[in-house]
Amino acid sequence: MSKYKYEEVREKIENSHRFGNLPGVEVTGRMLNILGQPQDGLPFIHVAGTNGKGSTCAFLNSILTEAGLRVGCFTSPHLFDLEERIMIGNQMISKADVTRLGNQLLSLDYGVIPTMFDYCLVMAVLYFREKKCDVAIMETGLGGRLDSTNALGKPAVAVINRIGYDHMEILGNTLEEIAEEKAGILKSGVQAVFAPQEDDALAVLLQHAKGMLVTKEDMEQVAAMKPGLQGAYQLENGAAAMLAARVLREESKIPMLGEMTEESFEKAIHVGIQRAVWPGRMEILSRQPFLMVDGAHNSNGIHALRTSLEQMYPQERFHFVMGVMADKDYEEMIEELLPLAIDFVTVTPETNRALQGEELAVKIRKRGIPARSVRNIEEVPYLLSEKEKNIALGSLYFIGELRVLWKNGG
Repeated sequence: MSKYKYEEVREKIENSHRFGNLPGVEVTGRMLNILGQPQDGLPFIHVAGTNGKGSTCAFLNSILTEAGLRVGCFTSPHLFDLEERIMIGNQMISKADVTRLGNQLLSLDYGVIPTMFDYCLVMAVLYFREKKCDVAIMETGLGGRLDSTNALGKPAVAVINRIGYDHMEILGNTLEEIAEEKAGILKSGVQAVFAPQEDDALAVLLQHAKGMLVTKEDMEQVAAMKPGLQGAYQLENGAAAMLAARVLREESKIPMLGEMTEESFEKAIHVGIQRAVWPGRMEILSRQPFLMVDGAHNSNGIHALRTSLEQMYPQERFHFVMGVMADKDYEEMIEELLPLAIDFVTVTPETNRALQGEELAVKIRKRGIPARSVRNIEEVPYLLSEKEKNIALGSLYFIGELRVLWKNGG
């Protein structure tokens, strides 16, 4: 087996194609087959949807860890460390384990070319098995039906978060078409939990499975627990996680949960909701000047952020710092923000998928709101308002860059 160092392993994995020629479900399926089906016997919760998947995974991870389980959690994308994608409880996979498992995966011929996502997913499965996890939480990368995670088989419970318009060039142009793709994770005999949905999306989901729908009462219950993640939209994500955890226990999918008293299990839910952490989602990086970062990167996510800002800071307007991907519905994103905007600073995130900051600024100025672009993210701290609140958003990659900059002293 060729021995690559950590930096080489990471580079080889990160530089593998973002999208492959074959559907992810087929590529990962072949990889798992070559490796002898390491996912067998590992119960998992499958989480799909357009917005809120990562937050729901964070709530679930926190609840089940609080209940005493060893919980593997696979999410994407990462904000600044590849290792964030593969966690057990609150602990990221080590660089040494990435190096060791990466070498193993890179040494094999699968007859197909894996993407970065395929490599990371299969690495997560191997790692969770090695560490004898009681349960794994697996977040889809894109869609559901053809997603790499759908090669894992039947989940213990499936969760579908709110469905909106995103990746339409791949998933379809209507909510029904997008919902059909997400519904691909639903399997016969598997209980599903659905976050609140538009009628068109819900009708499609209910054709595939009888799901528990998150209710207003569920969200009020979560609100009373004072969730660790800020934002009105986190109530439905927390409620979806709460219901999924209860299903897991009621259906005796994990023996340890069945042994808990109802009182101790409900306490784990309560404490888990309170202690949930998910960086980059309505996260306040600085109080003076005030800087909040949020990973909202499509019109649905921006709408949820806007609703939360209106609730938390009524009558206030904001300075927005925005960097987006060229394949996102940024015109609609701008429209959502205009009523709350004093002005904009636009940035080009460091990825070849980014929309140029100046192009974004031009589109904003055409709508009558001041906007200036900066060439370098290092300029951002000098342009923040000392008086009003600054909100940075538009792309998880951009938010990741900004968090690193702030961590290193701004």
